[in-house]
Amino acid sequence: MEDDVDIEERLKEFVPSSFGKTDKDVDVEAQIERTRRVESIKVKNKHEEVSNDSDSDNGSDDDSEDDDDDEYPTTHELVFKTQDRAVTTITVDPSGSRMITGSTDCTIKLHDFASMTPNTLRAFKTVDPTATKNSATSETHPVHVARFNPNSPSQVLVISATPQAKVLDRDGEPIGEFSKGDMYLRDMHMTKGHVSEITSGTWHPTNWDLFVTAGTDSTLRIWDVNNRFKQKDVIVHKSKAAGSAGRTRMTTVAWGSPLQGGNSLLAAAALDGSLLLWSGEGPYTRPSSEIQNAHEKNTWTSGLDISPDGRLVVSRGGDDTIKIWDTRKFKTPINTRHHESTASQYPTSNIQFSPNGSSIITGSATGDLYVLNPATLRPELETPITPGSPLISVLWHNKLNQIITGSANAETHVLYNPKLSHKGAMMIMSKAPKRRHVDDDPNFTTDLSEGLPGDSISNTGALPRSAPSYSGRHPTIGLTASGKSRDPRRPHLPNVTPFAKSQPDEKHIRERIALSSMRDEDPREALLKYAEKAEKDPMFTNAWRQTQPKTIYADVSDDEAVEEPRKKKVKT
Repeated sequence: MEDDVDIEERLKEFVPSSFGKTDKDVDVEAQIERTRRVESIKVKNKHEEVSNDSDSDNGSDDDSEDDDDDEYPTTHELVFKTQDRAVTTITVDPSGSRMITGSTDCTIKLHDFASMTPNTLRAFKTVDPTATKNSATSETHPVHVARFNPNSPSQVLVISATPQAKVLDRDGEPIGEFSKGDMYLRDMHMTKGHVSEITSGTWHPTNWDLFVTAGTDSTLRIWDVNNRFKQKDVIVHKSKAAGSAGRTRMTTVAWGSPLQGGNSLLAAAALDGSLLLWSGEGPYTRPSSEIQNAHEKNTWTSGLDISPDGRLVVSRGGDDTIKIWDTRKFKTPINTRHHESTASQYPTSNIQFSPNGSSIITGSATGDLYVLNPATLRPELETPITPGSPLISVLWHNKLNQIITGSANAETHVLYNPKLSHKGAMMIMSKAPKRRHVDDDPNFTTDLSEGLPGDSISNTGALPRSAPSYSGRHPTIGLTASGKSRDPRRPHLPNVTPFAKSQPDEKHIRERIALSSMRDEDPREALLKYAEKAEKDPMFTNAWRQTQPKTIYADVSDDEAVEEPRKKKVKT
């Protein structure tokens, strides 16, 4: 046995642990230590209100803080600054190798953990899911939801502020766009898709072909990825709120399945304050449980999640409350906690159970991350992530054991603990920093915008040179000051004429179309200017001009009486 162990150890030393060129001088532990968070961690528990001044109590507090550091993966962090606006959604594939973030800048960013190094934290691809053509005038919409298929990681569900959902592959290439319904039909059961904006969506927990979307047309629609022309099932929520005419907006949806097996659960929230629950496999004619006033009416319930065991449902409402519900007694909440909502500005602010169901994580308007106890909803951990900037989206990945957050300041933070986490950020920090080429140093290159080398002028009294602008870093993206596209591959679009978008401009008409100047003239004046010429030199009657008789009229004097008209005879 000892010989076998020695052979295995020698084999491990011989076989490389990773491919590519490696630097033997890199200190992995030092790199990881540089990412340790310096912010203070506030721990709150049931003994918080008890205050003792003894040294033994202070020692116990320190021990509890160390235990919390080991319990939650929040001791270290990596910061990604790849988006330009607020990060509204985050998803990671089940294996933990690829991360996708969506933002209000109407794009999604694809990150590959295996290809990044500590000094190259950037996305390898940017995709606009709503772009239909390479044109400067194409419409773009904010991204609400992006979700990897938990059963088929090659599919990504992307929902923007449009009535149509899209499914992309893991490289961002479109697989299919699903149908839009007829907005003039009153019966939502008869439409083939959503007739207004989709607000949320998620995949089926076990069936890799199904996903559900929630829309502002008061419906939930279950789709099959193999049929994008019509939904598989329609769930119409008839609101009972006064003055709603039976319609409301569905704000969020969650689809969960117990780990121990059994039927899945489908939960949804609406703008009228109701919370609904269906059996995940149907029938969907009416909800199995419904709570009318789960949250305050006309407030946006942005977060909803089902526990891994399928027994608890947590909701984060726009009425500044977090409530925990028992699916077996779905009438009143088990506990309620006051928590300031950010749904009025960021409607995708979510809440999530931990992978084992022992904790609940959510963000706050102050930029703090809260780890709550599911039984009491009291914070077990509160740590600042982006102070002063709301924390919108949170994700606790099962395999990586890392917490990923997205903030309103366009930053994505990956929190991890070297003792508990695996791959992901740990894979990045275990690599040597990428060596920059000499051409990457701006001091040795020419600034084409100024026409001068970067090191040609040295002014010690001047302020430090500011970082390049967005247009300087992306010279082929966006529009110039005159409205033209910076991308040289895109054709120049002519200016919109005052007549209509489909008609050519006035200059083209004057130059190419004969007698086009008559469009702006009075037709009566245009004809009368030829009257004198027609009388002197007629074109059509010139042949019989000499033989044409003169018209003779009878001369009647003023003294002659004018004959009166004869009176009609009276019938007898």
